[in-house]
Amino acid sequence: MAPPPLLPIVSSLVVVVLLLLFAPSPTTSTNSEGEALHALRTRLSDPTNVLQSWDPTLVNPCTWFHVTCNDRNRVIRLDLGNSNISGTLGPELGRLEHLQYLEIPKSFAKLKSLRFLRLNNNKLTGSIPRELASLSNLKVLDLSNNDLCGTIPTDGPFSTFTLQSFENNSRLNGPELQGLVPYDFGC
Repeated sequence: MAPPPLLPIVSSLVVVVLLLLFAPSPTTSTNSEGEALHALRTRLSDPTNVLQSWDPTLVNPCTWFHVTCNDRNRVIRLDLGNSNISGTLGPELGRLEHLQYLEIPKSFAKLKSLRFLRLNNNKLTGSIPRELASLSNLKVLDLSNNDLCGTIPTDGPFSTFTLQSFENNSRLNGPELQGLVPYDFGC
């Protein structure tokens, strides 16, 4: 009996090895939004582990706590309020192109050295936390072009900010914005 030809066996083995080398690893995220959220998580201190479900080995961040997705599995909402997290909100947020909801957390009031807060041209919703009025070092504020609602604080540094800091937030109300939409209790 003649030995089997080696060429077909070697060819098959080469194909299998190449497939294994170039196939995506199951621990690698192929979702850019998941990668962005994981990068954001690495910038944050999370002492109570509220972001522990943000697992970079999961391809779809729609299963993570504090993340809501639409029917196309695109991130549309981040609920980070009252989470006791701290750190830097980095440029990764810009990769969440379908994000519709992101509140300004009250915990920002703990940033006593904060001098500049520019969150303009986003899709931020909710109200401006009154606690931010305690930021005595805050010199520059730009919350324009969002979807914020409620009453603008008037204490502390807020007494010095101009209308441009809040423009194009049609549901905001405050002494500086008299005549616009009245306070929305459903905010």
